[in-house]
Amino acid sequence: MSTILYGIPNCDTIKKAKKWLTENDIPFSFHDYRKDGIDNNFLSRAEAELGWETMLNKRGTTFRQLEEQEKATLNKDKALALLELHPAMVKRPILFHNNTFHIGFKPAQYEEIFC
Repeated sequence: MSTILYGIPNCDTIKKAKKWLTENDIPFSFHDYRKDGIDNNFLSRAEAELGWETMLNKRGTTFRQLEEQEKATLNKDKALALLELHPAMVKRPILFHNNTFHIGFKPAQYEEIFC
């Protein structure tokens, strides 16, 4: 069983998730979107479980800089293409554990996943 944490290393939420996993002796690997890349296969698999609306980080600078028309006409295919092009727009972290995707980080959420 492998646990993979997906995200960007300088993200505060990623740092908290990594710290929680380490402190709870949970082995994991980290997939850095910027260094390791992100592809449509991963995005499609994650989207099937999480939904593209959940995966899209609307609070980040990259999303806010999109044209209003582009935001207004978003659909699954457009969103996945944007997420592949701009990994910073993916809500973080995405955790893959026990063949299931989870998104976000809260200690109680991780306790439920791992305990």
